[in-house]
Amino acid sequence: QVQFVESGGGLVQPGGSLRLSCAASGFIFKIYDMSWYRRAPGKERELVASISAFGGTTNYADSVKGRFTISRDNVENVVYLQMNSLKPEDTAMYYCKISSGILWGQGTQVTVAS
Repeated sequence: QVQFVESGGGLVQPGGSLRLSCAASGFIFKIYDMSWYRRAPGKERELVASISAFGGTTNYADSVKGRFTISRDNVENVVYLQMNSLKPEDTAMYYCKISSGILWGQGTQVTVAS
C-alpha cells in the first residue's frame, strides 16, 4: 500500500538547518508530483513546497521562499526538504504526500527554539 515515512526532524536553534527526508513506497513514485506540508500548533495545515514528477518545477509558500529547497530522487523514491535559516515560526509537524493524493504519513516534528 502507499506509504510515506518522514524523517530528519528535531530541535534546532534559530538560524540553523535541517534536511527532511520522505521515503515513499507502494506506488510509481517517479510519475507523481510530490509536496511537503506542515501543521503548526493551533493552525491549519499549510502547503510548504511542491515538486513536479521529474523535478523540473518547484513551488514554495511565500513564508519559506529563499530558505527551503525541495528536491527528489526518483531512483531511491525519496523527496527531500532542505531547510535553512530556520525561524521559530517554522516549528511544526512536517508531512509529505502525493500532491493530488489523500494519504498522509506520520510526519516528522521540527522545533526551532534557542
